[in-house]
Amino acid sequence: MKAIVQDVYGNADVLQLRDIPLPVPGDREVLIRVRAAGVDQGVWHLMTGRPYLLRLFGFGLKKPKIPVRGREVAGVVEAVGAGVTRLQVGDEVFGTCEGSFAEFVCAREDRVATKPANLTAEEAAVAPISGVTALQAVRDAGQVTTGQKVLIIGAGGGVGSFAVQVAKAFGAEVTGVCSTRKVELVRSLGADHVIDYTRDDFSRAGMRYDVILDTAGNRPLAVLRRVLTPRGTLVIVGGEGGGNLTGGFERSMGAPLASLFSGQKFKGLVSTENYRDLEALTMLIEAGSVKPAVDKVYALVEAPAAVEYMHEGRVRGKVVVSI
Repeated sequence: MKAIVQDVYGNADVLQLRDIPLPVPGDREVLIRVRAAGVDQGVWHLMTGRPYLLRLFGFGLKKPKIPVRGREVAGVVEAVGAGVTRLQVGDEVFGTCEGSFAEFVCAREDRVATKPANLTAEEAAVAPISGVTALQAVRDAGQVTTGQKVLIIGAGGGVGSFAVQVAKAFGAEVTGVCSTRKVELVRSLGADHVIDYTRDDFSRAGMRYDVILDTAGNRPLAVLRRVLTPRGTLVIVGGEGGGNLTGGFERSMGAPLASLFSGQKFKGLVSTENYRDLEALTMLIEAGSVKPAVDKVYALVEAPAAVEYMHEGRVRGKVVVSI
């Protein structure tokens, strides 16, 4: 089969289209014929090996432990391993795995669910990581409820575009912060208010919010606290914008400590991958409350360009590789 493979850490030019052996599903795994693969920030981190902290988490100190890139997938089950009970051959599925920039990939059964019936493969492929992260940020970390005022920073990006819609589905009044290029997208997603950060500073507008979801990763905690209600909750999603060592994750890791000295709650979120939240996301999608925003579709051979475009930060929603 054909796949996008890398032998060393580096920029997009280390990604190469090659022929490699077809994978074989192990216990509780399914073999998926890939129709589309989402491009998320994690792809860039694993490609470059930065921040260096992730290499200590088992991804490979000197070179990638798993050479095929891509983590979000949508496709059709071609074979099942021993112990698989929820899925069968022929099922259309979406979920997470290791190595989705390929014609076939093996995925754990507990990280895959039936694809939403009203989505194309390309739309479904961008939802497993970004959509589930947004769901966990809004529902679990933020505990958003009807009538709350929610501020979403980075509302036009991968996680942010889902978070706007999930927060609206939970009954919140949503304000999205984004660049000029993404204003119309964020408005179309249902945001009640949109702030173009290149023109206006939300921290000086005099508004306060019950929940803030920061997906952009570069604003000081002191700035965010000023626009949070006295008992409000700040959720820092992932880590971007830092140096090569920790990559900004220190904000997420340090946030809970700051809560010890304040009535406000500060939480760092690192999402967990599981089929139950994929199913919960599917319910929102099939109900029409959430619709993945796909900016561009690339062919498999164009995957390096897709990763570069995603990392530039100009993507409205998500980009996807179609196989």
